[in-house]
Amino acid sequence: MHTLNTLPFDNSYARLPDGFYSRRVPRPLENPRLAAFNPDVAALLNLDPEEARRPEFVATINSEHPLPGSEPIAMLYSGHQFGHYVPQLGDGRAILLGEVIDPRGERWDLHLKGAGETPYSRSGDGRAVLRSTIREYLCGEAMHGLGIPTTRALCLLDSEEAVYRENAERGALLLRVAPSHLRFGSFEVFYYRSQFQHLKRLADYAIHQHFPQLQDASDPATALFREVNERTARLTAQWQLVGFAHGVMNTDNMSLLGLTLDYGPFGFLDAYNPGFVCNHSDHTGRYAFDRQPRIGQWNLSCLGQALLPLMEGDPGEAAEKANAVLEEYDDHFASHYATGMRQKLGLRDTRPEDGALATDLLKLMSDAGADYTNTFRALADFDSHPEAGNDRLRDRFVDREAFDNWGQRYRRRIQAENSQDSERAARMNGINAHYILRNHLAQNAIEKAEQDRDYSEIEILQTLLKDPFTERSGMEAYAEEPPEGEQRLVVSCSS
Repeated sequence: MHTLNTLPFDNSYARLPDGFYSRRVPRPLENPRLAAFNPDVAALLNLDPEEARRPEFVATINSEHPLPGSEPIAMLYSGHQFGHYVPQLGDGRAILLGEVIDPRGERWDLHLKGAGETPYSRSGDGRAVLRSTIREYLCGEAMHGLGIPTTRALCLLDSEEAVYRENAERGALLLRVAPSHLRFGSFEVFYYRSQFQHLKRLADYAIHQHFPQLQDASDPATALFREVNERTARLTAQWQLVGFAHGVMNTDNMSLLGLTLDYGPFGFLDAYNPGFVCNHSDHTGRYAFDRQPRIGQWNLSCLGQALLPLMEGDPGEAAEKANAVLEEYDDHFASHYATGMRQKLGLRDTRPEDGALATDLLKLMSDAGADYTNTFRALADFDSHPEAGNDRLRDRFVDREAFDNWGQRYRRRIQAENSQDSERAARMNGINAHYILRNHLAQNAIEKAEQDRDYSEIEILQTLLKDPFTERSGMEAYAEEPPEGEQRLVVSCSS
């Protein structure tokens, strides 16, 4: 296994022309300390977890001396923010240290978030605050535990450095890990600058590094767009199935690889509300929970526009190809969502009535304000015996008679495929989480860390979210719905 100083770097992105990034040395935080360490991510890098115990570990992550083999750069990109094009964004508070090659030959970006000003900071300080860093650290693990593609983090550093947002807060560092940090906006910036040679260079790079199966395609750019289209449809379906609202689905926050990227004012649903808006800066509800699938397609249209100069044929033919790919999005999303919802309902077969069965359950949940996660988890205990009342599940709904009618339909449906209750329950409990990263749980971890430098709650949540489907004795409070008054914690982009 490697130490930090022997990690095998091969920095392919830093070998692209200077116009793709700016070289920037990270600026250390004052008096840092280790707040969290992820041994599972260390294993991805073949990094010895004992490294975290060495006094030099924190100093190295804090960039007090160069990490051997790293080539720090801030990546350039642009993007559409809340539907409006912003010509230059880029890594304003993050620096790509380099790419580590694991024993399987896979690449992992080491991305240091909160590392100080870059040319793309737009008058910002380039820092991250402790609360936002804790939220991102934990949500990366929550999504990974749920089986959803995501960035993750190796570690989190707290510090004594004052960072000013609405109030003075403590600065923090997150060492983020992902196969790539390429975004839709990475392509948009070169398209809108008419730098088509750079655009082609980036597409060739992306295909070579991340989609090698597309290298021999007759039209590589269209093939790339089709692959990203399918991945994005699958990702948004996965978000909807677990009740996750991203909060800021700008094109600069959309991963080319279909990863959940850039955790800001995210939120998991408590009471089921399809119009849930988790970002208090989103005054129009553009990124409401139920709008995410359509916004995913809108963002893809921006990427498709940027790729048009690279597609085979004249401009009209290229546009037709891009539109044809976009039209595939709905079918991809519907297929992934329908499959996932059948699994959540414990159904093995595919039948025409399944869509209405799921939709009608969600309507009952919405009308009752029933908790999204806990209601699906409780559905595993549905007793299919004709005389069973299913009172504990029934009591989650305001209109109990309407639930009874739905329950009769559900009973007939599971009996039609000869489903056994115990076997169905086991399958459902492997799909419907018991623990999710509710805002009040994250806030509790934040407050302990901010007030007492007590990081134990981060560790507890990290352990639970690693396997969110297995109930653990003594941890009942972590599966409960939020206490009165904490159902609507306000979260902002600076969070």
